[in-house]
Amino acid sequence: MSTASSSNSSGEEVAKKPGTNNEESSHLLESAENGAKYGSRQAVKIVKASDNGRTSSTPHDQENLLGNMVHTSTENNSKKLPQYVAALAAAGGAFACGTLLGWTSPAQTEIVDNHSGYDFLVSDTQFSWVGSAMTLGAACVCIPIGFLINLIGRKWTMLFLVLPFIVGWAMLIWAANVGMMYASRFILGIAGGAFCVTAPMYTGEIAQKDIRGTLGSFFQLMITIGILFVYAIGAGLDIFWVSVICGILPLVFGVIFFFMPESPTYLVAKDRSEGAIKSIQWLRGKEYDYEPELAELRETDREIRENKVNVWSALNRPVTRKALAISLGLMFFQQVCGINAVIFYSSRIFKEANTGIGPRWATILIGIMQVVATFVSTVVVDKLGRRILLLASGIAMAVATTAIGVYFYLQGQDEAQVESLGWLPVAALCIFIIMFSMGYGPVPWLMMGELFATDIKGFAGSLAGTSNWLLAFVVTKTFDDLNAGLGIGGTFWLFAGLTVLGVFFVFFAVPETKGKSLNEIQQELAGNRSIPAPTPVNGTEKQ
Repeated sequence: MSTASSSNSSGEEVAKKPGTNNEESSHLLESAENGAKYGSRQAVKIVKASDNGRTSSTPHDQENLLGNMVHTSTENNSKKLPQYVAALAAAGGAFACGTLLGWTSPAQTEIVDNHSGYDFLVSDTQFSWVGSAMTLGAACVCIPIGFLINLIGRKWTMLFLVLPFIVGWAMLIWAANVGMMYASRFILGIAGGAFCVTAPMYTGEIAQKDIRGTLGSFFQLMITIGILFVYAIGAGLDIFWVSVICGILPLVFGVIFFFMPESPTYLVAKDRSEGAIKSIQWLRGKEYDYEPELAELRETDREIRENKVNVWSALNRPVTRKALAISLGLMFFQQVCGINAVIFYSSRIFKEANTGIGPRWATILIGIMQVVATFVSTVVVDKLGRRILLLASGIAMAVATTAIGVYFYLQGQDEAQVESLGWLPVAALCIFIIMFSMGYGPVPWLMMGELFATDIKGFAGSLAGTSNWLLAFVVTKTFDDLNAGLGIGGTFWLFAGLTVLGVFFVFFAVPETKGKSLNEIQQELAGNRSIPAPTPVNGTEKQ
């Protein structure tokens, strides 16, 4: 029996009950049973209620339908490969963002230390602002980009960002003074920060729930690959050609991503059903039965329209406040765990350990560790879960930064007593980089695209992105002051203590989102117990 006929039949049975609105009941049951077919526990709840001769259409149920983007059907001829292709194409913007982040490493060596690359001198203080200008640009754009995403769509927003990427790199390549370098890095930060909001949202909306974690991790993976790419070419090319190559990459991304589909969630919200069908079929395959997924997307959009509120009212919902607190907390602990400090002192650690590895090769080695560890994270995130990765990452990083702090503290007391301990900071450094790249690196960005309801996702995700970049700026600019006041060892111990607090935060506040539809995540945040799907018994549902 087809889904449509089953829905109609159920609607007729409900119509026989006194006091039931036939049209509303039939519509709700059709959406509910379609949703139950591919994993919506809220839909199962409605179907169960209909079997008792009623429909559960309370305002509480309608609120729980917010964010109900259930993109899965394990028994519906769904293809996974197109979703991987689209997610990787979107992550091409993250690769371009990674080159932006990694550029400062080879650039500092050539521009500041060797006084080459430009026709004017750049001091250490000026170059620190060149690096920090990017984080300020990223912080400024995150909230405006949330509105642009909903106005022109996820796809066209990312394609539009190619323009500031090209302008920024062109200004940096042909900079005539330090002011142009500041401006170019600020513009590049705008492009990179906007991608950090848009790409995770796009990926979360196109992916089925059983692979959403893996696809969401592509973003951080491609950032680390972009960083490694710049480290590698920077070892053999001067900074001019490094910048030229980095400026070409956004164009390559734009050409590839032009052929990817728009998010079906956005298309349904804009009443473009034909486009949504084409998008779903592109992502799932022509043999995929798109009707259940499209019906639930429409139902969710209908609920959002009926309960439409302004941004501030949506932010004031208890579920949204909880999701925002979790996302902001993860972004905070990602930045204060000490990742910037570890990267900053990596060359010194390798040098003092007498490894024979030069500064450039040390950065390349770190880049390789980041890529490998992030790749492992993409493989296991949907098997182990988000919480396990965050907890393991936090504990290991706290131990590693404590060990590095001990080394530098003892070195400050008496250098002779750490001559035989050169292996300690190197081992701690490797452990820190690997575990950060498996947990606190990718997971906060992944969960940012999972925690929020559809009607507030753009704005709330932008707030989380803004907080991340502002914290990155603060941590980077205050690092030298912390070293002067606390000493290198004390600074690392401060990061260790904050990371321990992060472990407790994850343990007590962060929910597990592995294998759950976005609607089920909303229900869990609201404090509702999940209702297990009914077990078929001889073709009927066991109640």
